[in-house]
Amino acid sequence: MQFVKPPFKGENKGHYTAGVISKGMLYVSGQLSIDPDTREVCQGDIRAHARLALDNVDRVLKEAGVRRDQVVFCRVYTPSAENWGPINEEYAAFFGNHKPGRVIVSTTDLHFGCLVEIEAIAELED
Repeated sequence: MQFVKPPFKGENKGHYTAGVISKGMLYVSGQLSIDPDTREVCQGDIRAHARLALDNVDRVLKEAGVRRDQVVFCRVYTPSAENWGPINEEYAAFFGNHKPGRVIVSTTDLHFGCLVEIEAIAELED
């Protein structure tokens, strides 16, 4: 097992690692729509929240040396089903032609007041 720790500048007090590589897979912990360097929650609309959460996923992928097209599954959490359309559009722009498996889950409020949290699973190349 290998732990992936991107050089985020902000202090995260959560008891978890941003990514874990195990048995040929990368597991990306839930990435909120919060700036991991300043710890400031996104102040934009739902699209900006989705982009920031995806950017945070991407930082973990890059630190692990994994490309977006190696992602096999994502879970997306948001407080309202009304957010699904804009999140889906930002998600599609992020992944392009690559379409990993996905679920979008309507939740109660997310931590810090974020509107999006995304976790991912990626397959490492042999």
